[in-house]
Amino acid sequence: MFVQTELTPNPNSLKFLPGKNVSNSGPYEITNKNDIQNELVRNILSVNGVEGIFLGQDFISVNKKENIKWEEIKHIVISLINDFYADGKEFVIDENVKEDISDLNEIEEKIVKILEQKIRPAVARDGGDIKFKEFKNGVVKVQLQGSCSGCPSSTMTLKQGVQNLLCHYLPEVKEVIAV
Repeated sequence: MFVQTELTPNPNSLKFLPGKNVSNSGPYEITNKNDIQNELVRNILSVNGVEGIFLGQDFISVNKKENIKWEEIKHIVISLINDFYADGKEFVIDENVKEDISDLNEIEEKIVKILEQKIRPAVARDGGDIKFKEFKNGVVKVQLQGSCSGCPSSTMTLKQGVQNLLCHYLPEVKEVIAV
């Protein structure tokens, strides 16, 4: 198996592409190895300098501390991913870990639909995700995950991309902020 890597806009995040399915239950972010029993995730989070992992459908984004160089940890992460899939496993996560978003009003449903259809695919290409949290008084609150979390260009993306798009389609939206 050949695990490929891709740079992301965040210099402290690298996207690992195993060429296999990763998450069979939607995007999932883990920053504490004690929060999950998954062997691969726990092992990667145990690597010195790794701060968090984001699992997409077909990729794993790994976030590292700024003072650690990728050359120090990249080969370890690739080896862990290879070992995991070499054991015959099909998915890293294959359980229902999706958050339940219910009781949304009409505007919130439209916001979520735009995020899902127009924004999330682009954000996923960069190794991250965006989740709707709240809409109140014209302000949309979202959570950035994976490579987007702590990315130097995330503020620009949020304001010029997400905010402009939501304001264009929904005049009720005046601002978008990350929480």
